[in-house]
Amino acid sequence: MKHLYPVIGSLRASLGVFSTVSYWQAGFAVLAVGATWIFHPIKGLVFPLLCSCNVALLVVTGIFQQYLVYQVKKIRLQGYYIFSQKLKHIIRLPFATIAYGTAAMLLVMVWDPHIGILSMLTLFRIVMLTEVVCVSSFMTVYIGCVHQYNSLDSQPDVLKSLYSPLQPSSSLEGLRYQDGGRLSDQQMALLQYQQENIHFLGEEILRLQETLSKFERSNDGTAPQVDLAHLLATRDQELRTLKAEMNQLQSELRLAQSIVEEKDAEIQRIRNANNQYVEENERLRAILGEWSSRAAKLERALELERMSNLELQKKITTLKIQMRE
Repeated sequence: MKHLYPVIGSLRASLGVFSTVSYWQAGFAVLAVGATWIFHPIKGLVFPLLCSCNVALLVVTGIFQQYLVYQVKKIRLQGYYIFSQKLKHIIRLPFATIAYGTAAMLLVMVWDPHIGILSMLTLFRIVMLTEVVCVSSFMTVYIGCVHQYNSLDSQPDVLKSLYSPLQPSSSLEGLRYQDGGRLSDQQMALLQYQQENIHFLGEEILRLQETLSKFERSNDGTAPQVDLAHLLATRDQELRTLKAEMNQLQSELRLAQSIVEEKDAEIQRIRNANNQYVEENERLRAILGEWSSRAAKLERALELERMSNLELQKKITTLKIQMRE
């Protein structure tokens, strides 16, 4: 089944936001390089102004991160679960970079009296330029990933993994218990994707019904009515198919959850049996230790008895010799 949404992550829609952030970064880089000349009339306020600009860039980057989070959420709802997981790690890096840079500037201000290698202004420039380069690199990676994925024009990846993990019980023997959480997450993403498609199809059917009613009230030819009726029937069939797939997915999700619960119960039974074996082993060890101590006592008593017998034999021999004399 084809996906009903346009290609994800439209660069045109995001071009204004990316351009604004790029302008901020360019201005920030120019400010870092030419701070001495730009703030020449107010040399005493150079460091406070640089710190204020860095905080402003931190705020802008935070807003930009929230925008990217919204975009990644849209990508996930469109069925691109694996791709959204990949982008989720990239979108956090720009704000984290600026935050670390702000912390580095704070450390430079605190430790500057004790470090005489470079001046504070030079260290500020290095930190600010590093922030701009890193953030620009992360933005480039994000745009490159989206552009590459758009050029592929691939189907939603949740549809590719729809039937791979959920097969009959014979094929689930190699499924690890640790994969249950990821499996449920993918199935939930797939259900959200199907719900969005159903909602989209519902709106499309309502729009087509309105258009069909307008054409039926008009006195035009019957060809448009036939075309619209056929299109409406096609959309209705797609909607029914989606509902059937959604019901199947819900049943398969319940099956996966029951499998995970069975695996959990089996692991619990194994743990209980293992605990019983450990207790039995400890009890046997205690019995073995007790018998070992008893055997050692008996060996010592036997040795003492042997020594006493030898002494008695010596005494008897001595008495016999004395009696013969």
